[in-house]
Amino acid sequence: MGAIIWIAAIIGVTFNALGSVALLRFPDVYTRLHGATKATTFGSIFTTLAVIVYGFVRWYYDGNPKYVILAVHAIVAVVFVLITNPVSAHAIARAAHRSEIMPVRAVVDELFNDNLAKKRGGTK
Repeated sequence: MGAIIWIAAIIGVTFNALGSVALLRFPDVYTRLHGATKATTFGSIFTTLAVIVYGFVRWYYDGNPKYVILAVHAIVAVVFVLITNPVSAHAIARAAHRSEIMPVRAVVDELFNDNLAKKRGGTK
């Protein structure tokens, strides 16, 4: 069981580190946001999985209920991360889009074009 804990922890730390690299290397807010949220969500799942397995293994061998509480708290934490991380990423991306921050690469943005036409009082 110790190997599973270490493997999950190493996978989690690796993906969290990749999320940090995404923040440093990607050119604009949208790609940085995508790289950071996807990688850190996945990394947080695995690091929390390591804590959950550790809690249940220690509870099985020691019988101390504090380890079950640790595992349950970790489960609740991962549920909240799974809910709040995509919602906050969407809110940041929407705020950037409403602030008319364009991506670095040339893309076709139909929503931006529609909103621009509405602002000018015409149709698309």
